[in-house]
Amino acid sequence: SANVVRQQLDQSLLNSQINTVVAVSKAYYDILLTYEQIKILDENLNRVDKQFRDARSRYESGIVDKTDYQRASISLLNLKSDKNRVQNSLKAKHAYIKQLMGYPTEESLDLNFDYNTMEAEMEVNTQPELRIENRIEYKLMQSQMAVSDLRTQYEKLAFIPTVSAYYNHNWIFFNNQFNDLYQQSYPTSAVGLSFGVPIFQGTKRTQQIRISELNQEKNLVQMDNLKKQINTEYESALADYESSYVEWQNIKQNMEMAEEVYNIIKLQYDEGIKAYVDLIMAETELRTSQLNHYNALYKVLSSKLDLQKALGDIEINSTSK
Repeated sequence: SANVVRQQLDQSLLNSQINTVVAVSKAYYDILLTYEQIKILDENLNRVDKQFRDARSRYESGIVDKTDYQRASISLLNLKSDKNRVQNSLKAKHAYIKQLMGYPTEESLDLNFDYNTMEAEMEVNTQPELRIENRIEYKLMQSQMAVSDLRTQYEKLAFIPTVSAYYNHNWIFFNNQFNDLYQQSYPTSAVGLSFGVPIFQGTKRTQQIRISELNQEKNLVQMDNLKKQINTEYESALADYESSYVEWQNIKQNMEMAEEVYNIIKLQYDEGIKAYVDLIMAETELRTSQLNHYNALYKVLSSKLDLQKALGDIEINSTSK
């Protein structure tokens, strides 16, 4: 069973590597999403800060009352609070991905991000054929069944008589004079053959065989349950990916429309057509749609990883072993 056990250990290692790759990838996307959120908040801070200064100038000039100035101040403080919260969360997220990677905690970790490349890699074949034999869990179960079969064969071999041979050779030294004790040796040798027949062990061997056979039956049931579990994981991952992808497309369109609405209302406010409350609402809707867009992007990338894992398509570099 040595080869089967080694194969089982290699498969367990591969399973751990696959789970680590998925976990690290999700943590990586989460950090990049946080950086994008900070960029959005910075853009909104600059925009609201300008609105705040404009509203204060208008208030000081007597053009408008102080409500516009106060609303801009409230929005500016809320944005600063949001940015501070998001920035502080980066420390914990960096610590988490370092933990997953086994990366030294005292060293800095720089992550590269290309939004266009990542967006291009979001799509995946939504009509894949599920091959259960590609899943590492299925291969592990096959190895476990092979070990169980060998165990049953081993227990059955307990009924076979045992034959063993032995050979002993010794040097014996003795003499009436102590000084001459090792002057003369008297070697002795013994060669023999031992034959053992197991007669009665209180049905122990029979019960051991039965236990091993029951484990084989248990493995068959577990294999059937595993197949159903893999199919359920695949269907759930596929449904989650498809819904997340459609949701991302819709949210992206909403973001583009929210940006257009904000630009129009901003021009109308500058011309004195729209009230400041309309501008605040448009700015809030734009910021919300931008943040939702990146949240939806992360959800698509995360669900794509789950789908690839369900299909057994996560590739591991062999040199990583």
